[in-house]
Amino acid sequence: MLLITGSKGQLGTELSKLLPEALQTDVNELDITDEAAVKAYVKANDISTIINCAAYTAVDRAEEDETAAIKINIDGPRNLAKSGAKLLHISTDYVFDGFGHKPYRPEDVAHPLSVYGRTKLAGEQEVLQYAKEAVVIRTAWLYSPYGNNFVKTMRRLGVERESLNVVADQIGTPTYAVDLAETIVLILPQINEENKGIYHFTNEGVCSWYDFARKIMELSELKCNVNPISSAEYPTKAFRPFYSVLDKSKIKQTFGVEIEHWEEGLKQCLKQL
Repeated sequence: MLLITGSKGQLGTELSKLLPEALQTDVNELDITDEAAVKAYVKANDISTIINCAAYTAVDRAEEDETAAIKINIDGPRNLAKSGAKLLHISTDYVFDGFGHKPYRPEDVAHPLSVYGRTKLAGEQEVLQYAKEAVVIRTAWLYSPYGNNFVKTMRRLGVERESLNVVADQIGTPTYAVDLAETIVLILPQINEENKGIYHFTNEGVCSWYDFARKIMELSELKCNVNPISSAEYPTKAFRPFYSVLDKSKIKQTFGVEIEHWEEGLKQCLKQL
């Protein structure tokens, strides 16, 4: 039996549609931070594979609520990894400091500069230590028609306002949750002890948040004017990587994954909205 944790989030929602036969839990159905509960649930439901989409993702709030971030991003993945099931775990570009200038490979040295990044990195390490068969997928700038995300915020503000300021010195790649979910479905049957490890997945291409916002306005036919600003002009509690483009060659070569350009993903998402 297959289990999707964090099934009500952006990625979990898309996976639940693609894998309707899977058991789907969110925190109300299964608290992954409770080791005994995880063990009992896996045993009772004969779970052979887990896709862990559960995470503490409130990046700024994590700076003040490290205890909660540790429980969900470190203890939770450890409990799932110790359950004996095959595990596919979702991680983040925030494990890197963002001071590089070429796409980060899975084997590059991680150096997180936020509580969120540090707890997610530690969660990866727990997964790889305790699960016999495990794949960790780092992704970035995730969005979908569900939940709270940059695309939906920009569309709302684009209707409400005549102009907007958006950070132009943070560079990365938007990731459409449907594209990541389809990749996960492709990878699941291929996971074994030999290909255990860390992989990167985002859509193809590179842009700034400013570029992304402009494209959202253009494709949504909104007249809102987008102005570029620096990160210094938009201070946040948590440090954001300036450059977090991820190198995806390993996931393509190992699992035969094909990846769409981020603009294609955005067009598909906007059709849903």
